[in-house]
Amino acid sequence: MSQKFFLYARKSTDVEDKQVLSIEAQLDELRDYAKREAIEISAEYVEKQSAKIPGRPIFNKMLDEIEKLGGSILAWHPDRLARNSVDGGRVIYLLDTEKLATLKFPTFWCDSTSQGKFMLNMAFGQSKYYVDSLSENTKRGMRQKVRRGEYPGLTPVGYINDSRTKTIAVDKKSAPVILKAFEMYSEGNQTLDTIGMFLAQNNLFAKNGKKIHRTRATFILSNPFYYGHFRFNKEVYEGKHEPIVDKRLWDKVQEVMKERGRPRHKMKNEPQAYCGLLSCATCGMMITGEYKVKTQLNGTQHFYTYYRCTKKRRDMKCPEPCIRQESLDEQISSLLQKVSMPQDWADYLNMRLEKDKTESAQSVQIFVSENEKKIQDIVVKLQRLLDGYLDQDIEKEIYRSEKSKLLSEKKSLETEISRSEGKQKLWLEPMQKWINKAQNMEKIALDTDLFCKKVCAKEIFGSNLLLQNKLVRASAPEFLNPPAKQMQTAWASLCDAHSFVSSQQKSRVLEPMDRIELSTLALRKRCSTN
Repeated sequence: MSQKFFLYARKSTDVEDKQVLSIEAQLDELRDYAKREAIEISAEYVEKQSAKIPGRPIFNKMLDEIEKLGGSILAWHPDRLARNSVDGGRVIYLLDTEKLATLKFPTFWCDSTSQGKFMLNMAFGQSKYYVDSLSENTKRGMRQKVRRGEYPGLTPVGYINDSRTKTIAVDKKSAPVILKAFEMYSEGNQTLDTIGMFLAQNNLFAKNGKKIHRTRATFILSNPFYYGHFRFNKEVYEGKHEPIVDKRLWDKVQEVMKERGRPRHKMKNEPQAYCGLLSCATCGMMITGEYKVKTQLNGTQHFYTYYRCTKKRRDMKCPEPCIRQESLDEQISSLLQKVSMPQDWADYLNMRLEKDKTESAQSVQIFVSENEKKIQDIVVKLQRLLDGYLDQDIEKEIYRSEKSKLLSEKKSLETEISRSEGKQKLWLEPMQKWINKAQNMEKIALDTDLFCKKVCAKEIFGSNLLLQNKLVRASAPEFLNPPAKQMQTAWASLCDAHSFVSSQQKSRVLEPMDRIELSTLALRKRCSTN
């Protein structure tokens, strides 16, 4: 009676099987081998799964049938059967119990003898060792890659993996969209859903082609990859890739996200738009909002929103009355209008900014040129020092000491160049953004978006807005009793400029200083009336 042979072929997608024959190649080789050896194949089992761990369903099904009815196995190599000790031990145990009659491999000798079992056990052990060592080598290589600042995986949206140079490059199309999303959310008047809609409008979707929802938007906005670092195994590393967003912008987004993510108990009255903006001038408690519905006898309903003191102080009874939202909105809009910038002021400041930018660029260029010349001189000295050392004219210790000094000086000059090139951005760009924001304040004040007004008022007045006798006022010293001029904020200077210009004749308005800064009083000294 001929033996019953089961043909088994396996191929996984793991790294260790990259050099193994494909399923089709294994089947062709095994069928040809069966013809040459006059082996009759009863059934073929094909599996596409890793053998590193036990639990392959098709392999277990074949062994279960052999355990019940007996039979033999034909495979390409022992590592196709097992790469772990459990599966390998089961195969050898079936040989010991003679339920597995024999094993045939085109590339490996094995029979059901003590020597054959020993060789098979060695082959299984070698396969397991190969998998274990390969895993360790792979992990070690990834750790080394991480130490070099190279991200060992697929890049997030906004970047691409350049297969030619094996580096990470910025995606010129999607990177500006990601930067804009960060800037929008940092303003505090956008939600994660609106950020997802913005990304979808700019053709940025999830990998499955669907719109980016809250969870994915949260991952994008909290990913340190965008400012130059990356997470690996729950640890943050410094990357070599080019950042898309500035670290300060990323930090601001995290603050907004943290503020939005604070758990809140659901209230009967949902918080209104201006909640958290004002304090009671009498008792110091916060001002809260309530939504009221009044029903007349004829059934007509009227809807109102009132703001009142929370009256949580136990040592006094606050007498402050409530105020309608319409009246409160009108007063906040008036405050915002007082810090709006007229068009002619904005045009003048932008003109001065461009002038300062040009002058600053020229001085920076001169400074950079001088330092680059010094660096070239140091490079020449380093080469001469090396030549003297190679010619044995200079002692080893002297060479090392002088080389260290020159390299240190060279690095200091390079740092100065980098610092000087970025120095003008420290105030020019913030000043430009502030001018644009101040110019749009009039539009925001006249708009009906209460939440946007709250964000602007919070930025300008902070926690210094008080409500007393249904009147809103700013309690900050720089708005009521200005201290030393150098301590004023830009918004306070703008408000002071409005007051100054309105109280003076045109002929008495002074000319501005030669240079303007974000926190100076140049606004006050130039502003004129239309």
